[in-house]
Amino acid sequence: MIKRLFQSKGRPDAKEPAGTSVEAEGVPKHVAIIMDGNGRWAREHGLPRVAGHHTGMNNVREITMAADRLGVKVLTLYAFSTENWKRPKDEVDYLMSLPQEFFPKMIGELEEKNVQVRMMGHRELLPEQTLQTVEEAVKRTESNTGLVLNFAFNYGGRKEILHSVQRLMEEAASGAVRADQLDESLFRQYLLSGDLPDPDLLIRTSGEIRLSNFMLWQLAYAELWFTDVFWPDFTEEHFQRAIHDYQKRVRRYGGL
Repeated sequence: MIKRLFQSKGRPDAKEPAGTSVEAEGVPKHVAIIMDGNGRWAREHGLPRVAGHHTGMNNVREITMAADRLGVKVLTLYAFSTENWKRPKDEVDYLMSLPQEFFPKMIGELEEKNVQVRMMGHRELLPEQTLQTVEEAVKRTESNTGLVLNFAFNYGGRKEILHSVQRLMEEAASGAVRADQLDESLFRQYLLSGDLPDPDLLIRTSGEIRLSNFMLWQLAYAELWFTDVFWPDFTEEHFQRAIHDYQKRVRRYGGL
């Protein structure tokens, strides 16, 4: 019952009902997406899993441009989790190579559209060439003032919180921070997304209904939207449907 209440009717034909216009007012400032289902999409098409990841990577462009057109200010994409290292080495190696294909193809358009690229994650363990490619895209777009395209890459929510607490403890030990100063506003400054607004809307594709260690602190009051559609099949129309549904909800933040 819970699953039926939350998910859209996107599979198996990957279509959504018509009439999902987005109002200019009330567009979520920050949309976060768990891009799930690449491997299952590939299996359904008789292809190796890496083909699903490649097709999913190409879909990042479509949804990024859609977010920009609709007036979203921040788009955070869960690209690789700290748990994804458990996958087969050949799949991990391929995932690590995707930035080297994506950014050279996309960087010109991102610059033209005034998109600012960011990376939210832990740099340790990342191959040097992968990290260099991402950091080059970040540097080339750092002065852009439009949509923030924030890649959660080698990211884990629990690790982020633990790392933030460690930094706070170190500063408390040095006297830079006092215990009575600590509140939510101060703590968020230690998070990897410290200068970004919390997500208003979380989208997860592929039919899974869980957060998977993604932005655990920041998603406390986000609206959640789940669809059975695999990420490679997730279109601008699906994205608009998610925002359309978001705009019909009333966010009370615990009030009346």
